[in-house]
Amino acid sequence: MTSRPLIVRLRNWVGDVILGVPALQLLQSHGHELHLVGKGWAGPLLAGQGWAVHTRPNGLRACAAQLRELRHSAAGRDPGFNRRDNALVLPTSFSSALEMRLAGLRCMGYAQEGRSPLLHRSVAQTAHGDHALTSYWGLACAFLDVQATPPAEIGLLSTAADQAAADALLVQHGVQPGFIVICPFAGGLFEKQDKTWPAFAEFTRALLTIGRDVVACPGPGEDDIITSQHPGVKRLAGVRLGVYGALLRRAALVVSNDTGPAHLAAAVGAPVLSVLGPTKPEQWAPWGPTVQVVRRWPQWPSVDEVLSRVRDRL
Repeated sequence: MTSRPLIVRLRNWVGDVILGVPALQLLQSHGHELHLVGKGWAGPLLAGQGWAVHTRPNGLRACAAQLRELRHSAAGRDPGFNRRDNALVLPTSFSSALEMRLAGLRCMGYAQEGRSPLLHRSVAQTAHGDHALTSYWGLACAFLDVQATPPAEIGLLSTAADQAAADALLVQHGVQPGFIVICPFAGGLFEKQDKTWPAFAEFTRALLTIGRDVVACPGPGEDDIITSQHPGVKRLAGVRLGVYGALLRRAALVVSNDTGPAHLAAAVGAPVLSVLGPTKPEQWAPWGPTVQVVRRWPQWPSVDEVLSRVRDRL
């Protein structure tokens, strides 16, 4: 099958990009050569897939100029590029559609934010409350004009270099096999409510008594959370997302708030215990057969309940 260039604008959050991977895999399987545009961390995150990832610049004009350059490059390699639908926009914002229009791309996306006139083809959003992964999957199916069931697991790949770096990092920090990763971080709010499990620090203290190494990989600005609230945890700071995914692949268990690394862990097939509060699991739970959700909203799960689940999983 002849490969056809396709420009895809990614979402802006780690979890959303990961949940969009099956849709991208589907597009690739139908002969599309993917050229992805997203945040700077998206390239390392998706390196194992072998896709071209271009970092978005700042500002509307710069973004449109980048997309225009990608359009010219693709048209130079594919004479039919400008005569067919040639771009897909996963975000639902007005600005993301405007950038595509200013670049002269024949773009498809969901009909939201009054942006349908900017899109070459718009489709109605999937039913409210559907899982985010099925939303991205549905858009890809509409683009391809196919009907298909989303996969049971994401199957995000790691490069050999990232896996080697992760294994070396574990040895460097003396982390023993059978280790547990905690992700006591949660960016933003869900429906104006905090997504951070209030008892996470208490849980960590109990977890450290079971005789396994406990590891955390804080992101920018998160170091103090580990040092002040989770003493005794092996802190591996500054880990690139591609290496982080490879490290999570080695974990015996990942215990996490609603945060990007939980989606990353599920995507690489690690066992995940997702402790959720206000977040609706039917929309935003990590995706895959290795995931278990603990949720008692409007209350939070107790430390004893989560510890019991941990012991069952190990």
